[in-house]
Amino acid sequence: MIAQFGYVKYNEAMGTLYIVATPIGNLEDITQRAVRILNEADIIACEDTRVTMRLLQHYGIHKRTIATHAHNEIQSARGIVKLLDEGNDIAFVSDAGTPALSDPGAHLVELVRKEGHDVIPVPGVSAAVTAVSVAGLMGKSFTFEGFLSVKGGKRKKRLQILLDRDEAFVLYESPYRLIKLLEAICELAEDRVVMVAREMTKSYEEYVKGTAAEVLETYKERPSVKGECVVCVYPRKSSREQIDDNH
Repeated sequence: MIAQFGYVKYNEAMGTLYIVATPIGNLEDITQRAVRILNEADIIACEDTRVTMRLLQHYGIHKRTIATHAHNEIQSARGIVKLLDEGNDIAFVSDAGTPALSDPGAHLVELVRKEGHDVIPVPGVSAAVTAVSVAGLMGKSFTFEGFLSVKGGKRKKRLQILLDRDEAFVLYESPYRLIKLLEAICELAEDRVVMVAREMTKSYEEYVKGTAAEVLETYKERPSVKGECVVCVYPRKSSREQIDDNH
């Protein structure tokens, strides 16, 4: 089956779904087009209406919002299709960054397109790409994995697969589980270089880079860790080269 879609609006009577990237911290990190689409949309579907409201208030946007999160995405998607059928243009945003990347949105996009509506991306910030842009020598390619399982056995098994591929990969992690993740990486490959990007674009953003063992020790010395984290893990060759250059 071939699904063809693009920017041409084939049915003016049917609404369009816009997938809109929003800032990951600093509210200035939003495109002019995204602000325009949010202003022009009839309805804004949000992962969390309270989070999105802060962004809308900052830009003086006053629109009807509806909740579309991981726990109600499929049910909410049916309601959104009905609203699109009525001719409403709808903008969908996650709490931060680009929707459907470790956030809700994928099921919504599939159903809306299946029902014959246009789905148009409005690109912008992605936490993974933001971190990679300052990670340095990660190689020509990387795997975006997002969040690993919270279960230790599954997490370790997946980490081993990713490490055995010997290419860079990018993870998302909660501050409450960061140390457990770093411990698991150390157990499997303590000499791999990793970089933890934390609180990106916010007042206390930081980037901690070193071997897995060194970065783990840095965070173990702190009383607590705050803020969402992106963890970049480097391939063997790049790790060895960077370790040699620093000694």
